[in-house]
Amino acid sequence: MVTKVDSKKNRLKRRARVRGKVYGTAQRPRLAVFRSANHIYAQVINDDLGVTLAAASSMDKGFDGYGGNKEGARKVGLAIAEAAKKADLIMILINDERQADLYKESIAPNLSAGKILAFAHGFNIHFGQIVPPADVDVIMIAPKGPGHTVRSEYQIGRGVPCLIAVYQDASGRAHDIGLAYAAGIGGSRAGVLDTTFQCETETDLFGEQCVLCGGVTALMKAGFETLVEAGYDPQNAYFECIHEMKLIVDLIYKGGFKMMRYSISDTAEYGDYEIGKRIITEDTKKEMKKVLHEIQDGTFARNWITENKMGRSHFNACRRIESEHQLEKVGAELRKLYSWTDDIDVASGTGAAAKASDKKAAPKASAKKSTAKKTTRK
Repeated sequence: MVTKVDSKKNRLKRRARVRGKVYGTAQRPRLAVFRSANHIYAQVINDDLGVTLAAASSMDKGFDGYGGNKEGARKVGLAIAEAAKKADLIMILINDERQADLYKESIAPNLSAGKILAFAHGFNIHFGQIVPPADVDVIMIAPKGPGHTVRSEYQIGRGVPCLIAVYQDASGRAHDIGLAYAAGIGGSRAGVLDTTFQCETETDLFGEQCVLCGGVTALMKAGFETLVEAGYDPQNAYFECIHEMKLIVDLIYKGGFKMMRYSISDTAEYGDYEIGKRIITEDTKKEMKKVLHEIQDGTFARNWITENKMGRSHFNACRRIESEHQLEKVGAELRKLYSWTDDIDVASGTGAAAKASDKKAAPKASAKKSTAKKTTRK
């Protein structure tokens, strides 16, 4: 089912629906748990007054040195255990690998009949890391984008499409609550689709590993390395194999492959048809099927859970090695040349949004600076 919202009247109706179903009061506040790049946060919210009744985060005193790690999650969990006793809807948004411990230590002991347990990804439910009692609703509202994008799209009056699913419907209204939550975060401005925990989990993991993250980054890196090893300038290699990826994806986002192929040159389109199939071969597809099978039979989940229990030595080494690749250094230098920046500081979580607010404070100076740079380029 797809829900479209095109008018202010419909948005107001949706807001009223949200307030009726996903709503915190003084007697029954709602609990939100989420994680940024380096910290974990929890809030108990009274929507009647528009206030946060209680909050805990790994930025609080006593969390020094823990931040967003496992111990930080444990401490925040203990701090919000009392809140879980009062909350009607508990939305778990911290990392997959930390949810099970948080649930067992701080949420499960305080769950009671009639409460709602909500997720943005089905990993822990589907793979049995969290087993909720039968007398609570278990739902999923999965925006098809990262958290900061969900927020930024909402703020400009748009939204990120959402998938919703019901795992347990103890109340008989779990689906309505899922729809209301999706509407509340702007999802129904773009579209809300019904799915299952299994389908969302398995397709999400496959897309991340084979295409969106693993596949695309490996392809861009291989292209960059091929050109550099052949003696071409690393900056040229970066622009041709990495930077322009966004331009192509934006066209696909707006109008599919058809619009992308309409927009590029005939030379590029011919290369698309002739060479793409030589890069992504039948052997590549066979490997994709193998990856999908490992997701379906729990092999990937087992390996990821084990990796976290063993201290993430392999994961951390991969992260360090990739961060030191030449393409990261070249890209960072090229982005300094832009008259704007969309960079997000992965350490602080700040970036374009913060800079935009600074520009609003001095619009005239910003405009003059931009004009001068454009004139220089000509």
